[in-house]
Amino acid sequence: MRARWLGRLPYDEAWDLQRALHEGRVTGRTDDDYLLLLEHPPTYTVGRNGDGSNLLIDRAAVRELGAELFEVDRGGDITFHGPGQLVGYPIMALPDSRQIVPYVRKLEQALISTLAELGIDAWPEEGLTGVWTEQGKVAAIGVRVARGVSMHGFAVNLDPDLAYFDKINPCGLTRPVTSVSALASRKVSHEEFIDLLVPRFAEVFDVRFVEEQRAAFARGTGREFDVDRRVAAGTFSGATGGEPVLVSGRLAGEPERPEWMRVKAVMNDGYRDMKRLMRTQGLNTVCEEAGCPNIFECWESGTATLMLLGDTCTRACSFCDVKTGKPGEVDIFEPLRAAEAVSSMGLQHAVLTSVNRDDLDDGGSGIFAQTIEEIGRRLPDCDVEVLIPDFKGDRGALETVMTAGPAVLNHNTETVLRLQRDIRTAANYGRSLALLARAKWLNPAGFVKSGLIVGMGETEEEVVGALADLRAVGVDIVTIGQYLRPSARHRPIDRYVHPDEFDRYRKEGERLGFAHIESGPLVRSSYHAKEAVSSKS
Repeated sequence: MRARWLGRLPYDEAWDLQRALHEGRVTGRTDDDYLLLLEHPPTYTVGRNGDGSNLLIDRAAVRELGAELFEVDRGGDITFHGPGQLVGYPIMALPDSRQIVPYVRKLEQALISTLAELGIDAWPEEGLTGVWTEQGKVAAIGVRVARGVSMHGFAVNLDPDLAYFDKINPCGLTRPVTSVSALASRKVSHEEFIDLLVPRFAEVFDVRFVEEQRAAFARGTGREFDVDRRVAAGTFSGATGGEPVLVSGRLAGEPERPEWMRVKAVMNDGYRDMKRLMRTQGLNTVCEEAGCPNIFECWESGTATLMLLGDTCTRACSFCDVKTGKPGEVDIFEPLRAAEAVSSMGLQHAVLTSVNRDDLDDGGSGIFAQTIEEIGRRLPDCDVEVLIPDFKGDRGALETVMTAGPAVLNHNTETVLRLQRDIRTAANYGRSLALLARAKWLNPAGFVKSGLIVGMGETEEEVVGALADLRAVGVDIVTIGQYLRPSARHRPIDRYVHPDEFDRYRKEGERLGFAHIESGPLVRSSYHAKEAVSSKS
């Protein structure tokens, strides 16, 4: 079983992530059970047994509270989810899907045992679900079991704003609710509770959690920056002083670059022709902006990844060399010029990406769609691959891109769960998984792709765990490559991953059932993009 502490994630994205993992478990796409652990922004959910009568305010008042309301497919009536609450969604195959009540009782027992570790006396109540204390209900439970696999789960009030519960009759009852922190007379964090819950859950359900995630709990979830190291290197935003000092091209503590990472710059006619074409059309390429080590090989062969929506990103990820700042106006003619460039090259497989444009209502999805359509008009037989940002989880923006018909939808997860918040500014691991699952549902016959960068502080076990997650939600193609620090002010290189380790990732990806996995020191998202698709078409 794999436990995933995802931090805060909007309810609709978490719901889709549950569905994707449930689908993966039911269809055999994955053999792993999951325990998703997270918190939501303010959200009310009404289960199958509720008719809305236990919501004591109207829907307009819900919106005024800054909350959302969902009617969901679990059992039970209405409940609240929000900041300060730990929500757990076990996606697990049950030995006997008819034994739902014993499953619920085990969930209650796991929570009761965890509370006992904190010195809190709690119990189940006859004829009801959830966990109760002398001060009121502290945890709610609502589940669904379909085709032998569970969804939804439990919500524990660690330290939420209990005033939200005043607007409902929780679970259809008029009894009081309380919090773990109130019962313990001190603040109990998500991390503390999770560290106690995971082993209790394992005992009650007689399951084994893989060690890579247990280790991640012990080290934290990526919410805290490695301040000492980054300040010493001059890469942390709060650092003071001058430019970081490089010695023989390395920051303090960085390993020496091995022979297998050395790339020869060959600026032949093919390279120069590509550069001239990009400048003539006034286009940007991620090959240049991100300092890709394969630029000479790819440009010589007539392949480039066009970067739409300018060269300035609204995010500042610690691994990326793309310029950060306030972007300029959207160029509505860019799709035409990009399509002309693709047509001039006579490509059979074109790759488009963009900077993050969080300043735009649609995240730039309209420009992606227009470019795909313009390429299709000029080169109907050209497959278009798009490497998109997360669009802040906006389902409509993703649908805009997918409606245009890309052959491949690529969205990079970049790194393992533990390092997400440190490395991917404003991104979320759960959001990325939900986006990839949604893309597969929108075009089941198309390819969905993602990429990882290694050498940033992850462990081999964590990379294997990330591969398992990507396959479980329906990803078809994965790329894995070595992190190369773009400048002295970027995140230091933790290690150079040996080619043998990359080969192990490739073999693990094949075992998990990916259609294609490209794994090697110099691999990047678009490396051998055409070959990855054509070999499996």
